[in-house]
Amino acid sequence: MADWIEVGKKAPAFTLSDDQGNKVKLSDLKGNPVVLFFYPRDDTPGCTKEACAFRDRYDEMQELSAQLFGVSADSAESHVKFKEKYSLPFPLLVDEKHAMLEKYGAWREKNMYGKKSMGIQRSTYLIDGDGKVVKVWKRVRVDGHDQQVIDALIELQG
Repeated sequence: MADWIEVGKKAPAFTLSDDQGNKVKLSDLKGNPVVLFFYPRDDTPGCTKEACAFRDRYDEMQELSAQLFGVSADSAESHVKFKEKYSLPFPLLVDEKHAMLEKYGAWREKNMYGKKSMGIQRSTYLIDGDGKVVKVWKRVRVDGHDQQVIDALIELQG
């Protein structure tokens, strides 16, 4: 189990398919900030609330030149249904084998009511245009998180 990536470090490279089957490579995203939000499961209450908050602020994020991606271990089919149901305008990356989730430290041991299991820790990374991690939110609380991300993007622009 990898640890969280520290601020100031180079973001780990990845290549994943999105919900449309397109390959997304971190190296192809250079030049603009990238926001990666890792969430446990499509169409569950907290994940839906988080995704819809990002949906509602997506235009602002675009104005700040940010590229936004949701990442979970769900299948492309599940992502397509989730996106259609809630009109999500950003790509959802498929990481069924947990390769990227593990690299970024989002695949962690969780303890729910004394029962330990592996799962996705809700977390977000902000990566600058040079591929460096500039902000990490661990154990995200959904309420107000969209504003935290917008504020960090504004700060990044100086």
